[in-house]
Amino acid sequence: MTDRPAKLAPLKRVGHKGADLVAPGNTFDSFRAALDAGVDMIEFDVLRLRDGRLVLAHDFKDAARREPVSLEEGLDHFAGEAYAGVELDVDMKLPGYEREVADGLERRGLVERAIVSSTYLESLERLAEIAPRILRGWSVPRARRDYTRSPFAPVVYVPVRVLRRRLPAHAASLIREGLLQAVMAHQLVVSPRLVEAVRGAGGELYVWTVDDRRRIEQLAALGVDGVITNDPRLFA
Repeated sequence: MTDRPAKLAPLKRVGHKGADLVAPGNTFDSFRAALDAGVDMIEFDVLRLRDGRLVLAHDFKDAARREPVSLEEGLDHFAGEAYAGVELDVDMKLPGYEREVADGLERRGLVERAIVSSTYLESLERLAEIAPRILRGWSVPRARRDYTRSPFAPVVYVPVRVLRRRLPAHAASLIREGLLQAVMAHQLVVSPRLVEAVRGAGGELYVWTVDDRRRIEQLAALGVDGVITNDPRLFA
């Protein structure tokens, strides 16, 4: 009798900010476009503005371009019947409003289909204390912009290579400790070792942000759990 490889679960199709290449991200139009494309999960950003409001925006410049959707409005939208089968990745851009996010999910019965992600481990620690039922994802690396498109891109590949080497053991350790249940990793730091480490520890691995159909297929073959894209039509 020969050993057979374990059957991989279907790839989770995740829309970044909804469908940011179809309609402006973190808007109702973008979320509906992602829904129309048949996604399994929608990622959206939560940011506290300087006036104290919690809104769906990637950064302050993003929020200033238009009147952003409030967190309350966004969660009400996702609690609607049309999104009943869609999972949510609530990406907290800064620490400090974990309680509001957790309470908002709880009040609308969204906890069972949501994961809250952050680049800040202190946010995940706080969530684990106040709302242990909510799944937590660590987004790596922390970046204010797409550094790979910088004119100094060859320089930034050095820290990326270091992170790529160190991340598997670190991520697996955090999962085993119960701090997080998933890793949201930039595609440049994803490796077979990371896939094996995260899965071996009992976690899930999501890859961001992939806007190339061939690369999505490669990552699916590698065994990642989900791919996050600005254009969910690529999953068709």
